Amino acid sequence: MTSILDQIWFPLFLSLWIAFISSILVLCSGVVIAYIFARFNFRGKELAELLVTLPLVLPPTVIGYLLVILVGKKGFLGHLIFSFLGTGIMFTWQAAVIAAYTVSLPLMVRTAQAAIEAVDKEFEYTAYILGRSEIETAFLITLPLAKKGILAGLVLSFARAIGEFGATLMVAGNIPGKTNTMSISIYNAFQSGNNELAQMLVLILILMSLLAIALTGKFVGKLEV
Repeated sequence: MTSILDQIWFPLFLSLWIAFISSILVLCSGVVIAYIFARFNFRGKELAELLVTLPLVLPPTVIGYLLVILVGKKGFLGHLIFSFLGTGIMFTWQAAVIAAYTVSLPLMVRTAQAAIEAVDKEFEYTAYILGRSEIETAFLITLPLAKKGILAGLVLSFARAIGEFGATLMVAGNIPGKTNTMSISIYNAFQSGNNELAQMLVLILILMSLLAIALTGKFVGKLEV
C-alpha cells in the first residue's frame, strides 16, 4: 500500500500545482480578453476570437506540436526564455503549465465573455455619469455582476488543466518524479498492466471533479443570495 501511495502522491501534487498556476494565469488574462471581446469592436475581432477558441477543437497532439515549435529552443518564445534564463523549459513542469494554460484559456474566455455581455450596459452608463472611469466601472460594476460566469469559467479551466494529457505529454514528456501528471500516470499504469494504480488515480480524479463542481455550485449560490 505504501508503494501505491508513493506512486499517487507525486502525480497528484504535480497536477494540482500545474492546474493552480495555470488557473491563476487563465483568470488574469482570460477575464481581460473576455472583457475586450465583450465590450469592444475592432478590426480582426472575429479572427482573434477564432484563434482563442481554436484549442477547443484542435486535437491535443496538434496543440502539443504547435507548442513544441513555439517554446522549443529554436522557437520564438523558447528562444526568449533561453536568452533570459540560459536554459529551455521543454520537458519541465513549467512546460506543462503552458500546455494546461493553452487548452483551458478558451473555456474561461468564452464563459466570462458570455457573462460580461449579459450585464446591462445601463449600469455602466450610470457609473460613467457619476464620474467613474472605464477601468473603475469594469472592476466595480461589470466584473462583480459577471462573477457567476467568471467563477464557472475558472472551475472549468481548473478541471481541464488537471485532465490535460496530449499536449502535456509532447512538451513536458513523461519523466517519473518530474513531469508525470495524473493523466500521464494513468496511461503509464494502464500500459504496464498496473490496473490497481490506474483505478485509484481515476477514482481520485473523478472525486476531485465532483468535489470542485459541488463546492463551486454552493459558492455561486451564496454569492447570488
